[in-house]
Amino acid sequence: MLSVAPSSPYAFGKALLQGKPFVTSTTVETKPFTDQKPGTSGLRKKVRVFQQPGYAENFIQSVFDVVEGKDGATLVIGGDGRYLNREVIQTAIRMAAANGFARAIVGQGGILSTPAASNVIRQRGAIGGLVLSASHNPGGPDEDFGIKYNVSNGGPAPESFTDALYARTLEIDRYVISDVTGIDLDTLGERDVDGLTVEVIDSVAAYADLMETLFDFPAIRDLIAGGFRLSFDAMHAVTGPYATEILERRLGAVPGTVVNGTPLPDFGGHHPDPNLVHAHELHERMMSTDAPDFGAASDGDGDRNLIIGRGIFVTPSDSLAVLAANAHLAPAYKDGIAGIARSMPDLRRCRSRRAGAERATVRNADRLEILWQPARRRPRHHLRRGKRRHRLEPCP
Repeated sequence: MLSVAPSSPYAFGKALLQGKPFVTSTTVETKPFTDQKPGTSGLRKKVRVFQQPGYAENFIQSVFDVVEGKDGATLVIGGDGRYLNREVIQTAIRMAAANGFARAIVGQGGILSTPAASNVIRQRGAIGGLVLSASHNPGGPDEDFGIKYNVSNGGPAPESFTDALYARTLEIDRYVISDVTGIDLDTLGERDVDGLTVEVIDSVAAYADLMETLFDFPAIRDLIAGGFRLSFDAMHAVTGPYATEILERRLGAVPGTVVNGTPLPDFGGHHPDPNLVHAHELHERMMSTDAPDFGAASDGDGDRNLIIGRGIFVTPSDSLAVLAANAHLAPAYKDGIAGIARSMPDLRRCRSRRAGAERATVRNADRLEILWQPARRRPRHHLRRGKRRHRLEPCP
């Protein structure tokens, strides 16, 4: 059953104050799906599951029902560009309008890596963000899709939130959605959608600007100008535009340094998991006689990396050790790092007897700077993975 009414009270009041006509929203009766239990990485299912009538809508409405203080708030929306990304972004914007949000900040073309989303959430004071990704899982009509919610500090939702979210998905009986359709996701700037200000931004520039404040770009430019060569395989996932802007335009790496840099809905028919199997072309390039000095690849949403040196694969544990030992050389970490964490007890450098701590909890308490896991990934400050418990390690 459908019922039509003015959109949210916030949108209605805004329209009256501005003397603008308001568009109605629709309340749709629905029934719960019993398989919408999220982890810290959100909800991941096959595309065909998300294409069921009401499936994505139920989950998004449940998120909005659990979020406190959403009336008049700002929400960030974007994804890794995989199949179904644009369609679900349209749905999320329409539902945000009907649920009383004041502003939705959207990555141009719907593209927004997980680290970039984290940056925008914090930079713009958003209440949180919907990130549409299934991470390193394959994309396409017969593959995977996902939705996760990041909280106001840019990090993954804590267990208290995901538990409440799951409980809501089991009892939801309606969702509300604006009747506006055909929202422009490609033109930079603002537009009004039923009282919601939709702002399409260049998230690549914003993220590159952040990186310039964290790392010593002049020193890296000098290194590259002196002949240091790189190769970055974006695997036709979300990081291509970011890597091109940072490595080639701002740091001066030669054109072609970034390969497979155009995001594609099916990741070019490949699996965007940066390991020696799926990034074998990069591995072969780095093992060749004319190999670059440094090679890397990243996953679907840009928070999992593989690092390869000339003629040598760099294990994640070695990568962690190098980063921990040299973090003080980066301007943002000149005073040291708060802590590091790992998911396997095989790094002597940072072994500890301290009790396990949930990563999201530790990250939200500003006690975690770098985290390593043995999935061929680079340790990083903005981790968005899994629900296992990890040890907090004091840095020596």
